[in-house]
Amino acid sequence: MSLIEIIVLALIQGFTEFLPISSSAHLILPSQVLGWQDQGEAFDVAVHMGSLLAVLIYFRKEVAEILMAWFASFGKQGQTDDSRLGWYIILATIPAVVIGYLTKDFVEVYARNAWVIATTTILFGLLLWYADVKAQQTKTIYQLNWKSALLIGFSQVIAALFPGTSRSGITMTTGLLLGLNKQSAARFSFLMSIPVILAAGSYYTYKLISSEATVDWGMLLTGSVLSFVSAFTCIHFFLKVIERMGMFPFVVYRLLLGVGLFIFLMWA
Repeated sequence: MSLIEIIVLALIQGFTEFLPISSSAHLILPSQVLGWQDQGEAFDVAVHMGSLLAVLIYFRKEVAEILMAWFASFGKQGQTDDSRLGWYIILATIPAVVIGYLTKDFVEVYARNAWVIATTTILFGLLLWYADVKAQQTKTIYQLNWKSALLIGFSQVIAALFPGTSRSGITMTTGLLLGLNKQSAARFSFLMSIPVILAAGSYYTYKLISSEATVDWGMLLTGSVLSFVSAFTCIHFFLKVIERMGMFPFVVYRLLLGVGLFIFLMWA
């Protein structure tokens, strides 16, 4: 990979990981549309770990409170709002980790193409618009129950199966449809991303270490740092944007991207 490709792909990962527009789709598109060499698993791991570090640092206070409450819930303190939230995050993670692992080969062979991405980008963009406009959006993150958390968790499976869906997009959409307000839907989606990215990153890191492939550590470090900076910036401004404008700008972007992809593919 050239330096330009490393920079562009790392910034794409960071800026799109937590936006409801699909980071996996944007990482696949350069190879599908521009003919760039596929970045490979090692680079994917590096940029995702950069994004993971960004969300951990940005939500460090919430993460620390949830972890302390979760561990304390095994003692005399019992369950609190934060400890229950910790259990809900764990519960929501299980479907994506299990089903994502079982179906990873199917996704690699059949789903990673621009036609699928164009279709899912439009369909789930329209669903996001519907949730943003029609859902009640009255509940806070602490008003979740285990059934809602599990439903949001299962929605991640769709994103794992079909690039272009957007993990953050489908989880926020489901959260909104279940009555969460925008800030709560976004925060729960971000917090859910921590164990999912950690699980996927650990799996691919193990594969990388176990293989005999040559690793360009400079490339991986560059990609990780750029992904961290762009992801941290993205989270900060995204939470401000949805408070003022809702999901509408991202819906418009998804529709334009999907239509543009269809036009490109039909004329290519």
